[in-house]
Amino acid sequence: MEIDFLQYKVRNGDTLTSIASRLGMTGEELKLFHNSHCEKMDKVWFESLNDVKNIFVPTNFKTEAQKEQERKNSLPSQFSDTFFAKSYTVNETFESPFESPVTIDYTIELDLRKDRNKGHHILSYSQNDFKSNGNTPDDKVSSLSIACMKTIMPIEFILNDKGQITGFADHKKITDTFTQQRKELEDFYVGEVAQNYMDSFERNISDEAYFLQQLKSTLLFQTFLPTIDWFQKKAKWTEPFYFLQNSFPAACEINLEQKNEEKDSVLTILNGKITELCTPQEIMRGIRLTESAAEPASGNIVLEYTTHTKNKNLLQAKASVLLSHEEVVIHQHHINITQGSI
Repeated sequence: MEIDFLQYKVRNGDTLTSIASRLGMTGEELKLFHNSHCEKMDKVWFESLNDVKNIFVPTNFKTEAQKEQERKNSLPSQFSDTFFAKSYTVNETFESPFESPVTIDYTIELDLRKDRNKGHHILSYSQNDFKSNGNTPDDKVSSLSIACMKTIMPIEFILNDKGQITGFADHKKITDTFTQQRKELEDFYVGEVAQNYMDSFERNISDEAYFLQQLKSTLLFQTFLPTIDWFQKKAKWTEPFYFLQNSFPAACEINLEQKNEEKDSVLTILNGKITELCTPQEIMRGIRLTESAAEPASGNIVLEYTTHTKNKNLLQAKASVLLSHEEVVIHQHHINITQGSI
């Protein structure tokens, strides 16, 4: 066991304050430290140390300001090229009282670089190796959906200095790529259903603002792309979150907690609770009503980030969303993003 204190032999003229000042402490801090380490009969209560022979002093005392600075230094403070690893595995679970739970697994491949001319970052993003409930999707609609997304990947996003998506690097490239590769899809996926799906997919990706919002409103993107400022916050604050894709963001009060249980990593936990007056029906339908909610939705979101203390790299990200009405859970969504490929 590491000993973090030693005995100091009191000299003539020593006081609690004079000894404490040499250690960077206050007299009150030294008194509390000594009394917490000594025998009951050896406790001190006064500034004068008459008849006191020894005082327990810390070997590595840190002021509250020093502790706060260490906390800040161990956490990401600015977005950089090294924040993300090259690959992550993702596990998502959807639960609803109306349907059986669904679990989806896939991998993410990334390439993050700084655009020196424009000053922002470009994130190249692609998804692979989809599995649903442990199996590779073999139904026509699911496989077509995956095939359509694969044709336009990797997608390149513009990220600002806080790590937030501000747009596509080249939206025209996305639409042109799908147009060029659609013929190959049509040769394999035939029939009216497939044609209608591809028509709908092409319309969606052609609307730049709509397509970007579709992606940003997923729990994956909300979790995987945290605002770097979050890690340095201490007080409560309000943040909007999407509880369902393609809905609207509901204002949540956020409380932050940080744990440094591992030597090389820090766990940052954000606990959010809906404070906006909106109903579950509004969130599920994605439409705000003009009237105030008589029975507002109850919703919670928890985001957890494990980051490396030295290189500030994102090691793992988790999130859970729970939406309920009158204490009955109507929607749950969990995601676990772990560094490394399968």
